[in-house]
Amino acid sequence: MPSRRFFLTAYVLLGLLHIYIGLRLLPALPGGTTSVLLGTLFLVASTALIPQGLLARSRDDDRLAWVSLLLMGLFSSLLVFTLLRDLALLLTQLFAAEAPWQATLSADSAIAVIVVAGLASMLGLLNARRRARVVDVDIPIVDLPEGLQGFSIAQISDIHVGPTIKRRYLDAIVDTVNQLDADLVAVTGDLVDGSVSKLSAHTEPLSRLSARHGTYFVTGNHEYYSGAPAWVEELGRLGLRVLNNEHVVLDHAGAKIVIAGITDYSAHLFYPEQRSDPHGAIAGAPAVPKILLAHQPRSAFAAAGAGYDLQISGHTHGGQFWPWNHFVRFQQPFTAGLRHVDGLLVYISRGTGYWGPPKRFGAPSEITRLRLVRA
Repeated sequence: MPSRRFFLTAYVLLGLLHIYIGLRLLPALPGGTTSVLLGTLFLVASTALIPQGLLARSRDDDRLAWVSLLLMGLFSSLLVFTLLRDLALLLTQLFAAEAPWQATLSADSAIAVIVVAGLASMLGLLNARRRARVVDVDIPIVDLPEGLQGFSIAQISDIHVGPTIKRRYLDAIVDTVNQLDADLVAVTGDLVDGSVSKLSAHTEPLSRLSARHGTYFVTGNHEYYSGAPAWVEELGRLGLRVLNNEHVVLDHAGAKIVIAGITDYSAHLFYPEQRSDPHGAIAGAPAVPKILLAHQPRSAFAAAGAGYDLQISGHTHGGQFWPWNHFVRFQQPFTAGLRHVDGLLVYISRGTGYWGPPKRFGAPSEITRLRLVRA
């Protein structure tokens, strides 16, 4: 777990970034002292509430979590657009140092930063809270048996049931998945942010998931933050088959297919005996098409040489909102969509919910319908 020093450092950094926003925007706003005073009060409140709200999940205070996470999303946009404004102002100073309209430009751009950050946060909230759209993806598999032509998998991922995502949100997802009439449902981790005792009433809709060959689940890193063993037991009670470095062989229309699942890439940090093992997950599996459920895309490097045809992952959220989608590649090999790793196809979902700020901007959520087709 993060140390007290880590939290202190993060809090100091948060405060300094708020001070930066205040120094760069508030003096340029019209309204003089009144604007500076109101802006300062808002930034002080934001600095205080963001970290407090993140702890609200352990205090059963969802209202405080909502306020905190909305402020976090707004702060993120304010910071990014303030940096962009400073870059633009620097360029104007370099090329037009004596421009008489420079003061007006500074004031107008400060207002623009606040307006654009607010609009981005509002649109992001609407996008995050709406039901995820269905994305259809054809997966070309070499030598796919005729019986598996059109085999469909409904994937949901990274829902993050917790402080701001509750039963009603999950109910709508389950309704949409069931309408797809898929052959199999895959839940690729990060389903929850909280303990079974606090969230079991809100994950109950998962028991309604329906598919010809059932629903399969693999753990994500957030399951380990939330008590993975208890969640594995609870999901089993709801009728989901949890695949912990193991596989099942399914018979479908006269053909066989292997569905394997591994523990999260970081599972060994919590339980050394649960180290993610793509090779071990298909030990003894027959020579038929093999699909791997793995929460993090970076599991693909270990899976590529194990004989899988397809890996289905999530974790990245597609970056969730601009500009953070451009930074995913520093931690994962891919951000979203269908990719290749040494002959292995990898599909990365943008996620069906969201984490942290209720905000999606430039990275829409999705319920994915994957369809196997002959290459």
